[in-house]
Order: sequence, then structure tokens, then C-alpha cells
Amino acid sequence: MKTTKSGYRRPASLTKAPMHYCAGCGHSTAHKLLAEVLDELEISERTIGVAPVGCAVLAYFYLKCDIAEAAHGRTPAVATGIKRALPDRIVFSYQGDGDLAAIGLAETIHAANRGEQITVVFINNTVYGMTGGQMAPTTLVGQVTATSPSGRESATMGGPLRMCELLNTLDQPYYIERVALDSHAGVLATKKALRTAFQAQVEGRGYSFVEILSACPTYFHRSPLESLKFVGGEMAKQFPVRIFRKEGVALHA
Repeated sequence: MKTTKSGYRRPASLTKAPMHYCAGCGHSTAHKLLAEVLDELEISERTIGVAPVGCAVLAYFYLKCDIAEAAHGRTPAVATGIKRALPDRIVFSYQGDGDLAAIGLAETIHAANRGEQITVVFINNTVYGMTGGQMAPTTLVGQVTATSPSGRESATMGGPLRMCELLNTLDQPYYIERVALDSHAGVLATKKALRTAFQAQVEGRGYSFVEILSACPTYFHRSPLESLKFVGGEMAKQFPVRIFRKEGVALHA
């Protein structure tokens, strides 16, 4: 890592490409934390990521590891194929809520149900960021989006999918945790969760799932600071931050 005059250390696994994300978006912080974990575990040279359609698609610009691009929703299936063909590699998927919980919901559930030896990083910002701010499977009840201009109505649109809780009903997952990029403490907790998940794969423990609550100021229609408060407040009420499963044992129903 290179230390700047301000004391900031750029992870070796993070490229110098300028981030294209909107101001306050959580993707850039998530990329930095992933790069730090790859460095600390010394696995970047044997790591393969899988990125889908959506804001997550350009992860390969920023992470210095091999990254394959999957068709929308097929990310867990592609990651499964890579891991089974190259079992000595560390394989992770990096997915948003549309890819993971909408078009790719079946792939997500079945990969977890089989206990595939992969690490899933799920960025949950409750909205479709790349395509115009439409309602996502994780959009909160009452939340205004481009396709729910009066707010999501549970009677006709259902409620938000809680992916950690859903996957925790399955037998095979080894590790499931939800964290939030809403504060300094949240950033530290997110890095710890990512390191735990990748370490589990290094040790051949099984399927790991880390959900990261993240801000989308552009489609929250809030400032970056107000968006962080929304993540730690309204989002965290609907999506409790906790460890759901550790070492294959469910800690919360």
C-alpha cells in the first residue's frame, strides 16, 4: 500500500482509476474494503470476482483481481461454475438488489441451498440505481421511486425482501451477516464481515453471504449525509444489522 501525506493508504488491490459513482454512493467504499481484505489475506492473485448488470458492473475497473461479467441475474450460476472448475480459486459475486433479489432470485436461493463454496457480496440500496431509480425488491414500504411515485404500497406491491432472513432458513449456508455503511463503525463492521466471509472460503468452510446496506443519494433524493442517516435509520429498521449465521449455525430466525 502507498501512504499519502494525509495518511490514507491505497490498498494494493485497488486501482488508481477515478471512481465513477455518484457522490455518497456506497459502492466506492465497498470496493476499498474488498481491496483491503484481498490484500490482508494475500489472495488477490488467486481471486476471481463475478459482476452483473447494474451499478456493480464496473467493479473490474477498480479491483486488481480477475473479474468475469455475468448476464443479469446469472451471477451465482457463473460463480458456481468458476469455483467448481477451479476449486483452488477464491470466487466471489458482487451484486445489487435487482440482480440478486429480482431477476437472479432463483440462482441466489439455489446456490445457497447447495452450499456452493463461494462468497456473495450483496449491495442493498433499496432502489435500481443504474436504470433510473425504479422500485427494487428491497424498496421499503412507503418509499418513493420512479415506479412507485406515491410510495411502495404493500397491498399491491408486497413488502421488501429480506434476503439474510430468507437464506437463513436454508441448511447449507456457513456464514450470513448484514452490515451497514452508515458510519465509521459501520464501515469497520463491514470490513470485518467481508474478511470473515473470505476467510471462510479460504478455509473451505462453505457458502458465505454478506449484505451491505448502502446509500444511493441520487435516487433517495437526499444529500449524502441525509442518505447515511436514512441507511442507519429507516433501512436498518427494516433490515436489522446482525450476524444471522456463523459456522453453519443459525443465530437468528
